[in-house]
Order: sequence, then C-alpha cells, then structure tokens
Amino acid sequence: MAGGHVTVAGRTCTDPGEPFDTEDLHFVVDGMAWPVREHALVLLHKPAGYECSQKPKHHPSVLSLLPPPLRTRGLQPVGRLDEDTTGLLLLTDDGALIHRLTSPKHHVPKVYQVACKHPVDDSQLQRLLAGVVLDDDPALVQAAAVERTGDNTLSLTLTEGKYHQVKRMLAAVGNRVEGLHRSRFGPWVLPDDLVPGQWCWVSGP
Repeated sequence: MAGGHVTVAGRTCTDPGEPFDTEDLHFVVDGMAWPVREHALVLLHKPAGYECSQKPKHHPSVLSLLPPPLRTRGLQPVGRLDEDTTGLLLLTDDGALIHRLTSPKHHVPKVYQVACKHPVDDSQLQRLLAGVVLDDDPALVQAAAVERTGDNTLSLTLTEGKYHQVKRMLAAVGNRVEGLHRSRFGPWVLPDDLVPGQWCWVSGP
C-alpha cells in the first residue's frame, strides 16, 4: 500500500493504517478491482485436467486458476469434480457454507450434462429415477430428476455427492459416461459467457 499500488474511489492510498468503512467498499490493486467481503465466494468454470484438491497428486489444482489474493485467503472447493469433469465449481473460505451445501441432509440439487457411450433408453431413465445399487452400498441411490437430451446424452439431477456417483450410476444401468459437465449447483447456474478457466464473484444463497 505504501508503494502507491492501491486506490480507493480513484484516490491513491499510501497509509496502511488508514481506516475505511468496509460496507460496499471496493479497492483497486495494480489496476485490478477487488470488493471487500467477510467471506469470499466465487464460481469457477472448471476445465478438464485439474484436481479439486489443495494438494493435487497427478494434475494441477483448480486453485492455481485463481489469483494470489484469493489463494492466500484459503478458499476451498465446495465438493469435488473429477479431473476429467468440467463445469460449475464453487470455492469459498466460509466453512459453514461449505457444510450447508455439501451435507446430505440439505439435499442441495446439482445438475449434470452427461454424454454416454451407448444410446439412452427409457428403461435406463426409469431405473435412474427408481434407484440403483452401487457396488459399495446396499442402499438405493436415486436421481432427483433425469431427462434425455439426445440419443446419447441426458441431464441428471442429484442431491447426494458420492464418489464418482454419476459414472457409477450410469454403469449400474448398463451405460458408460464419456463426458460429464456440471451446469448447476443449488441456485447457481454456470454463465454462458464464462469460459473454461475463468471465475466470477457470486453471492451466497
């Protein structure tokens, strides 16, 4: 700040101890505008080839797509998308919000666009709605909604977050996922103009 890199309302600020009213406060650092928020919540269009982990093993972390000021705040992905899955990913430093959005008891819907290896028939749709048994759990796992969007594509809504759930559910009905994209998470929808790798600020629910 003392170096003249920060401006507020068009005025260069050089005193790190200068007080400000934080309500609706925006400041600019080296030409990039930042809002002042108690908790950060951003929506990222996740590309393929990134892991939803702070300590990735085989691919870069999705956190590397964020600017340093957000990474240093300790943002975490809200849930996980597989390395090869694309689409809407929320990241925040609000632990209570993460719990609220990922807890099974809150049934937050997540919508996926699924490309399948084989044609999707009515029997598969009915079985996904009625529930299928995964190989590690005797309890039925059901889709909250499902719609065929093409010969080999469908839209699937889930309110749970089991490991590889979409891929395993499609395998259970005799098909195979070849492409997976999340288009919605709760009230948030992936903006059409947000290209893979880009992020934007969003408001809480």
